[in-house]
Parts: sequence; structure tokens; C-alpha cells
Amino acid sequence: MAETVKGPASYFPSIEKKYGRPIAEWKELVRSSPLTRHMELVAWLKAEHGLGHGHANALVAHTLAEAKGE
Repeated sequence: MAETVKGPASYFPSIEKKYGRPIAEWKELVRSSPLTRHMELVAWLKAEHGLGHGHANALVAHTLAEAKGE
């Protein structure tokens, strides 16, 4: 039996389905942005790419945690 995905990654299937881009592409957008602060990135994804707050927050949290090695 597969373990249930928890945390920000639990949003990934619905993000891919709703917005039509793979998670790797969204993460690359976040990493390539000149913005660095969490809420700035969330606001940017919402304004420029039409993501909902929860989806944008999950992508940013997961991507920034990866960058920190968490």
C-alpha cells in the first residue's frame, strides 16, 4: 500500500490537472524568478499565472524547502 503524500506535495496532482503544466515546470518558474521572498513569489504566481493562493503557496513552500535542502 502506497504511503499518502502529505504537506505541499499533496497539492501537486490538482495543480497539474487544473493549470495544465507539470510541477517541474512550475518549480522552474519559481526558481528562475528574480523574487526570493515566499509571499512575493506567491503573489506573483497568483497575479501573473492565475494560481489560487493554496496552490501558489504549496509550490513556493516546496520549491524553497528543496533549495534549502529540507
